[in-house]
Amino acid sequence: MSTSFEQGINTLKEVIDAPIASYFSSCTNCGLCARACIFYTETENPKYTPIRRVEPMRRIWEQEFTLVGKAKKALGLSKEVTEQDLKDCVELAFESCTTCGRCSMVCPVGNDIIYMIRRMREGLTSAGLAPKSLQEAAVRTLEKGSVMGFPMKTLEAMVKAAEKETGIDINIDKPDVDYLLLLSSAEVMQFNEIIASLAQIFKEAGVSWTFSSIAHEAGNPGMHMGASDIEAQMINRIVQAAEELNIKNVISPECGHAYMAIRWEGPNVIGRPYPFKVYHIIEVLDQLREQGRLKTSGSELDRITFHDPCQAARRGGVNQPQRNLLNMVSSNFIEMKDSQACNWCCGGGGGMNTIEKAEPLMQKVFNRKRNQIEELDVTTVVTMCATCRNTLEEGIENNNMNVEVLGLTELVANHLLKEKK
Repeated sequence: MSTSFEQGINTLKEVIDAPIASYFSSCTNCGLCARACIFYTETENPKYTPIRRVEPMRRIWEQEFTLVGKAKKALGLSKEVTEQDLKDCVELAFESCTTCGRCSMVCPVGNDIIYMIRRMREGLTSAGLAPKSLQEAAVRTLEKGSVMGFPMKTLEAMVKAAEKETGIDINIDKPDVDYLLLLSSAEVMQFNEIIASLAQIFKEAGVSWTFSSIAHEAGNPGMHMGASDIEAQMINRIVQAAEELNIKNVISPECGHAYMAIRWEGPNVIGRPYPFKVYHIIEVLDQLREQGRLKTSGSELDRITFHDPCQAARRGGVNQPQRNLLNMVSSNFIEMKDSQACNWCCGGGGGMNTIEKAEPLMQKVFNRKRNQIEELDVTTVVTMCATCRNTLEEGIENNNMNVEVLGLTELVANHLLKEKK
C-alpha cells in the first residue's frame, strides 16, 4: 500500500463531516441528479450519475461511521476501497464533472452533491491523483500569481496598450481607491480588451480603481483540486493586497470559479472575515447603472442570447444584474429555454477545460448548448465568464455555427455614452 494512497484514504475519512454523513444517509438513489447532468444526458452512461462519482467516499463512510457498515466490514461482507478505486474515480470526479451544481439544485432531499464531489477531489488530490494540468496550474499560480504563468510584466504591457488606446491613465498599486480590480488569466492574454473597456466605463462613472502588483488575478486552481491549503494561499494574496492598499471593495472578474473562490469560499478557507466586500464585475456595473452613473446609447438590433455561468449564476446568485445591463444595450434579447439558476453548463468549467484527456467528452456534451443556441436562431451569445467564453467559442467553431461570442463588459462598453466634461 503506497503512502500517497494511505494519505488519500485518511483525507477522505477526515472530510466526512456531519453534512456529508447526512447526505449519504438521506440519498434515495432516485436518479434525478442524473437527468440534471449534461454528462449523463448527452451520453446516457449511468457511470456519470453525479452521486456515483463519490462511491469510494460512500463506502468509507459506511464502513467507518455506520454500525451496519462496521459489522459488514468485520465479517468480510463489504469491499474496502482500493488504490485502483481511487484511480478510477479520477475520471468521474475531475474529467467528467464541471461542479456546475445542477445536480444539487434538483436533489429532492436537498443534498449538496457538489460539496461531496469537491471533498472527493480533496481525497484524490491528497493521494497525488489530481490531473497533472491542475497541479501545474496551481504551481504557476503560487510561483507567478497567474494561472497561465504570466508575470506581472505581461499585465503591465496590456495596461500600457489600453492607456494608449483610450488616453486614460490606469493605476497599479494606488491606495485608497474605490475598487481593487482582479482579472483572470484568459482576460489578460485572450480577452484583454476588457481592460480598455473598464477604463472607459469607470472614467465616465467617476470610479477610482487600481490593479495590484501582488494580486492581479483571481483564478484559483486550488479550489478545483480541493486543495484548501493552496486555495488559501491564493486568497490570502488578494486579502494582503487589499489591506496594504486600504481598499474596501474588491472586484472579481468575468470568471465564475474565481467569483466562487474569492466571494463565497474565501473567508471560510482562510479562517477569518474579509476587511472588504467582494463583487462580481457585472454586479458593480449594474450598481453604477442603478445609480445613474453608467449610461449607454444605441441598441443591438440582432437577436442575442445570454449564457449564464454556473458558478456565478446558479451557485453564486448573480442572475438579474446581467439582464438589466443587456436590456440597456439590446432591443432583441432572447432568453434560452433553461436560463439563470436552471442553465445548462457550457461543459468546460471546474478545471475540465485544462484537462486534455477530457476534450472529446467536452465536445460531445456541448451538444446540449449547441441545441439551446440553434433553436433560438440568434447571431450572438453573450456571457460573463472567460472560461465559458472559451468553451463556447471552441464548441461553436467545432460545430460550424455562424454565431459570435461576446463578453458582457465589452458589449456594454461598446454602447457607453461618453459625456463631454
